[in-house]
Amino acid sequence: MNTLSPVTTTDDPLVIAGRRFESRLFLGTAGYPNQQVMLDAVAASGSQFVTASVRRISLDGYEESLIDVLGDRVGFLPNTAGCQTARDAILTAELGREALETDWVKLEIIGDRELQYPDVEELLIATAELTAKGFIVLPYCTEDPVACRKLADAGAAAVMPLGSPIGSGLGISNPHLIELVCSRSPVPVVLDAGIGTASDAAFAMELGCSAVLLNTAVSRADDPIRMARAMRYAVEAGRLAHLAGRIPRRRYAEPSSPQLGLVES
Repeated sequence: MNTLSPVTTTDDPLVIAGRRFESRLFLGTAGYPNQQVMLDAVAASGSQFVTASVRRISLDGYEESLIDVLGDRVGFLPNTAGCQTARDAILTAELGREALETDWVKLEIIGDRELQYPDVEELLIATAELTAKGFIVLPYCTEDPVACRKLADAGAAAVMPLGSPIGSGLGISNPHLIELVCSRSPVPVVLDAGIGTASDAAFAMELGCSAVLLNTAVSRADDPIRMARAMRYAVEAGRLAHLAGRIPRRRYAEPSSPQLGLVES
């Protein structure tokens, strides 16, 4: 009997900079109704890695901080949200490393506050400098195959192209570009931003993304815990579909049953 195993088991791990993840879903920790809902959502998602802004993490004795409540359950990916220059992002990353004792950083440098659109030029500068300082850098970037390749060449351990603007819930605006990024990137591709519901996450995985990072789609859902569980299954289903390979699209019908031996009057 052929038994299917979940793709989150050890037969299909995600590996970034030598670190192995059985879950391909990364979750943000902002915007939940309260801390208990956030904790329950993280558990329901099966995520092993959560991200939080360095500015939001309490460093004053760690009392009631995210580190207290999540530190022994999942890994932390501090981010540089709010930074607009490479210089500010590098300083923020260094503060995060000192406080959290991790070399990992999700690099965010925003070039337009209203659009929350990444500044690729500053990202390239910061990625090169942080990599030289020993950081494991995951830059949040545009869905541009050339930019993603340059970031990988600068030392990025993974690239995180946006599906659509942060918090928009629009899904993947340009699937063709995301697919190109996935096919050409020498490092894992983690789709970040724009996910609105579970089908968006499944679609990202079907396009070839290695993982998905999302926040608002879960934290602002009517039932965040149930949506977190839906995202978990969507990422698993999308990964399975990608590995299985979709059938070619056809303009006309093709019967699934053989046409030989049909009864004709």
